[in-house]
Amino acid sequence: MDTLDGLRLFVRVVETGSFSKASLHLGITQPTATKQVAALEARLKARLFHRSTRGVTPTEVGALYYDKCKRVLREMDEADDVAALLQSRLQGTLRINASVAFGRRVVTPLVLRFMQAHPGLQLELAFEDRYVNLVEAGVDVALRMGRLADSSLGARWLGLNPWVLVAAPAWLAEHGQPREPAELSRHPALVYSTVQGDERWHFSGPDGQSQAVAVRGPLRSNNLSAILAAARAGMGLAVLPRYVAHDALAQGLLRPLLERWTLPAQEMHAVYPSPRHVPAKVTALVNWLQGQFEGEWWRELSLPRPQVSPASP
Repeated sequence: MDTLDGLRLFVRVVETGSFSKASLHLGITQPTATKQVAALEARLKARLFHRSTRGVTPTEVGALYYDKCKRVLREMDEADDVAALLQSRLQGTLRINASVAFGRRVVTPLVLRFMQAHPGLQLELAFEDRYVNLVEAGVDVALRMGRLADSSLGARWLGLNPWVLVAAPAWLAEHGQPREPAELSRHPALVYSTVQGDERWHFSGPDGQSQAVAVRGPLRSNNLSAILAAARAGMGLAVLPRYVAHDALAQGLLRPLLERWTLPAQEMHAVYPSPRHVPAKVTALVNWLQGQFEGEWWRELSLPRPQVSPASP
């Protein structure tokens, strides 16, 4: 029996005046209750009860100790109530982590909409292109790309992040449009050095065939914005996530290539410190995010409009 359980037993013995009644109330045997109180007295080096055939009554020390124990147990019960309340209500601070590009272009507009629906929450957004230890950093939810390594973290699958091969119209006018992946090795490539095999791009064809093409070019970067800017400037071919390329494609600043072929899509997951005792605010966010990555989700990303109250007459 731990210290708090020992204090609860002591308080029940005082209030019932009986070891047998206290043990019955707590679901333990009378000998166990007697032994636990004796151990408490030995630890305190003080006698807590007068024992007689008519029952037990607290000594002077026992009466004073009883008052303190009641206060401690009441504070503990109130602390438990607060913890249970916070676990069940959408309030407090929610700390979210993601990579820079995904955080700025995807996470920000999504979570701002989530905030509008849950005004009791305060969000802290941290975007960085490095692996973050969720426990050490105090992160509630991280949005991560790619397959997850086995770990003790909690995780939920959100969807897929598709990629697209693009080039600027000026580049295509000068170099022509490639028709097959094998042709790409003859053209300058803008290499994103984090995924998609770095300098080896992998394609799947309409009939299920696969091709891997070694590429090289004037720029290699771990920053998607740099690759996007170089592609728009007509410096070469680029493989980009759809959410990064979408606006430039919609504005005609980039064009998709080899549309009959597909590039590997990344898995997207919401990751949190533990699969057990997940706070309600984390569960609510993850459940909501799972509904945001269906179909061509990258077309729907936009910042929420400000809510304006109607003008007074």
